Amino acid sequence: MTADIPSLVEFRHDLHRHPELGFDESRTKAKVAAVLRYLGLEVHEGVGVVGVLKSGMGNRAIGLRADMDALPIREQSSHNYVSNNPGVMHACGHDGHTSMLLGAATTLANDPNFDGTVVFIFQPNEELGLGAQAMINEGFLENFPIDEVYAIHNLPGAPLGQVSTRDGLICSSESIFEITISGQGGHASMPQKGRDAITIGAELVSALQTIVSRKLAPGAGAVVSVTEFLTDGQRNVLPGSATLKGDARARSPKDRQDIEKYMRQIAKGIATMHGVSVAVDFNTEFIETINAADPTKGLINTAQSMGLETIPNRDPMSFSEDFAHFAAAVPGCFMLLGNGETGAHGQPLHANDYDFNDDLLPIGRDLWVNLVRERLPKVDR
Repeated sequence: MTADIPSLVEFRHDLHRHPELGFDESRTKAKVAAVLRYLGLEVHEGVGVVGVLKSGMGNRAIGLRADMDALPIREQSSHNYVSNNPGVMHACGHDGHTSMLLGAATTLANDPNFDGTVVFIFQPNEELGLGAQAMINEGFLENFPIDEVYAIHNLPGAPLGQVSTRDGLICSSESIFEITISGQGGHASMPQKGRDAITIGAELVSALQTIVSRKLAPGAGAVVSVTEFLTDGQRNVLPGSATLKGDARARSPKDRQDIEKYMRQIAKGIATMHGVSVAVDFNTEFIETINAADPTKGLINTAQSMGLETIPNRDPMSFSEDFAHFAAAVPGCFMLLGNGETGAHGQPLHANDYDFNDDLLPIGRDLWVNLVRERLPKVDR
């Protein structure tokens, strides 16, 4: 593989044809590791794949992260490289993220015009928010100490190559909740004999909406969504139990903690009022992604020096990213890179007809390369 455009496109299309779900990225990992070894990098395979490239005598190190996993989606695209794995698809562009970073590794290995160490991080299972923490738990930060860490995510609907980011919060947290109501079932014709869990659950669904509308500050950007309502009722059977499942997003740790607190208070209060028991499970899958000031400024300067359209203080994204775990441990910057505005390139992330834009591959590659050379400048000795 070389860094020229046809090779990057071919590599990306191969990954797109063979998507793999989180923690099952065995083929993808093997291909990535093979390229890095061919380039002469120091390669470490574990939960993910890490490539280390050193140049000069500098003692600073930066990490560049790409995610590798796909989604459980049946592809409905019309191009000639559709998924060969039924029900699994690269619908978030991780095939492109991986290819861009490999292109950067190729360029830098062939022309290491920098001084220091670059750690190329190929991470599994971003979609479920488990991959970054798994690499950290495996000892990534101890084995590969880095001073800064960066990640790129493509952004459909934004002009091709537009760079947008911000200092501070860039992506929301995501918490998954499950509320179980245990009442008393009974005959549909005699509701007074039981404690109907579906009526209590409906009241709870409505009450949960007051967390954002009445308990958090206006403009907090939080979201509480009940997405599933399950019961054991039948046509003429009142349910004795009901389960509500859902998703909560927050833009600050305090708001996230308050959402959980108020959810438990509301559930307990409604349960007490109706004489039933309730259990609340609240699990944060993704913490908030917080960009550090200096890496963010450096990324913006690099993008502007390349002549790329740059939005240095974009609005925070409502989606979540498990790059947050790296950025919580090391000063970092998460950036969005425009994927184009039309056709499959403008379709939303996770749509079954979305596609990463091949024209973005050289832009992302060169952005990585220039960032490395500006953050680890070569020093004449």
